[in-house]
Amino acid sequence: MTAEKPCVLLVEDEPAQREILRYNLASEGYEVTMAENGDDALLLADEVKPDLVLLDWMLPGVSGIEVLRRMKASRQTAEIPVIMLSARSEEMDRVRGLETGADDYMIKPYSVSELMARIRTQLRRTRPVSVGERLEFDDIVLDGETHRVTRGGVELKLGPTEFRLLATLMEKPGRVWSREQLLDRVWGRDVYVDTRTVDVHVGRLRKSLSRSGGSDPLRTVRGTGYSLG
Repeated sequence: MTAEKPCVLLVEDEPAQREILRYNLASEGYEVTMAENGDDALLLADEVKPDLVLLDWMLPGVSGIEVLRRMKASRQTAEIPVIMLSARSEEMDRVRGLETGADDYMIKPYSVSELMARIRTQLRRTRPVSVGERLEFDDIVLDGETHRVTRGGVELKLGPTEFRLLATLMEKPGRVWSREQLLDRVWGRDVYVDTRTVDVHVGRLRKSLSRSGGSDPLRTVRGTGYSLG
């Protein structure tokens, strides 16, 4: 896995439909993790911490609506956007899905291109840089499409790791990220890197940001991690 790829957890018990979605998600550049039932979905959501979940309502064992309820009740997974996929087309079913916590609801059969557009909409909210958005914090501007960073109008030369680190911090200013969380987001879930590596790259990022003469916008939270602002 490359660290820049958003991870989608696909929860679908029908093999043909699962393969179609997996193919289209991979073609769009997403890292895809799959589950065939509700129990596996809950386990993977907690372990993998995907960037988005595509969740079928009708699943063997634990239903999709129950998976959704448990995810939104857990502090570990509550913020992960969920798009529910269902053949249930009644208004009361859509309302139930949305009120349980689904961020979007699509009725089967659906257009795959529309589904991909809705995925991008959700990721634009939670992972804006991954879909080429432009972020600003004080006098720092990060362009996700061109991979350029400026501060006070001066372009900064950042390595790819420092760029991903800054992008992560800029997506949620004020949020304190633990070293482990930064390792998952910046280096990738399948790569082993010592947590001290985070400190080294934060130090490099600080030096790059200070070259323009501005104050240090990064905050070290003792015993926890780092935040922007």
